[in-house]
Amino acid sequence: MSDQAKDERTSEDMEGTRASGERAEVGGGDHEALERRLKENEELKDRALRVAAEMENLRRRTTRDVHDARTYAVANFALDMLSVSDNLRRALDAIPAEAEASGDAGFKALIEGVDLTERAMLLALERHGVKKLAPEGEKFDPNFHQAMFEVPNPEVPAGTVVQVVQPGYSIGDRVLRPAMVGVAKGGPEAGAGSKVEPGPVNELAEKVLDSE
Repeated sequence: MSDQAKDERTSEDMEGTRASGERAEVGGGDHEALERRLKENEELKDRALRVAAEMENLRRRTTRDVHDARTYAVANFALDMLSVSDNLRRALDAIPAEAEASGDAGFKALIEGVDLTERAMLLALERHGVKKLAPEGEKFDPNFHQAMFEVPNPEVPAGTVVQVVQPGYSIGDRVLRPAMVGVAKGGPEAGAGSKVEPGPVNELAEKVLDSE
């Protein structure tokens, strides 16, 4: 083989080696770019999942807030109306039996009007989610009842409500006004949780006791 042929062969080998190196470099660059893209995709996917979770939590909170607003919007107004209803009931309870039985048509019409007004008011409140709590015979529950006094009574389990001084009311799952009750003591234990607790403070209850 001539020197010229050797030189040409050497040149071709060098060109092939250079081309192979360049292909290898290009291939390595593509692999790194692919890895970067995959990593970016994972980050975007994670970010999208986080945003979706936050939006779902926001939707749930908004739904709950709207529900609470609809359910409890009338709470303060209902509490004020209960005071009016209490006064109507006191007015009816203050009428002597002999006066009610006197047969006076005008007086009877007045009594019936006050009674109808009280019932209509309570029915209107019930339509707006206000429910009456009259727990006589039930186990005392400090979450819904306010103990005013204890009544010695060995015939019923201790912690049983034996008298309702004033009915309570709830709205939704919240207590609007606790029922003021008398609770039995001296009987057999009703089970765990029958211990009588004072219950929530109620200024109206204090006024009722002071007036007795």
